Amino acid sequence: MTDAPKKQLGNLAEQAAQDFLLAKGMQLIMQNYRCLRGEIDLIMQDKQDVVFVEVRSRRSSHYGSPVESVTKNKQRKIIHAATYFLQQKKWLNHVNYRFDVVGISQNKLEWIKNAFSTDFF
Repeated sequence: MTDAPKKQLGNLAEQAAQDFLLAKGMQLIMQNYRCLRGEIDLIMQDKQDVVFVEVRSRRSSHYGSPVESVTKNKQRKIIHAATYFLQQKKWLNHVNYRFDVVGISQNKLEWIKNAFSTDFF
């Protein structure tokens, strides 16, 4: 995985994260959702919750872990895109949702449930 170009590395990481979450019993709603507000790598369902998943990959941990690379600005963009998605589906006030991050570095996967929330924005 470390010799792959950046885009290919990202695609492999997203697929690995998706496979991992599916194995945990989650169901895929959509992948690579894009709108004017931003983009979301994976939208999953975990029992009654809609889960917006940001997948991050890094070739090494010299500059921090992949999970640490999800900045406040990136969180804000994900929240805006998720809100737009929920509004379009008319789910905004009808479903529970959360924001997870999956980080992959050197074939190690780290899954953070409820990695951030809308409380600070």
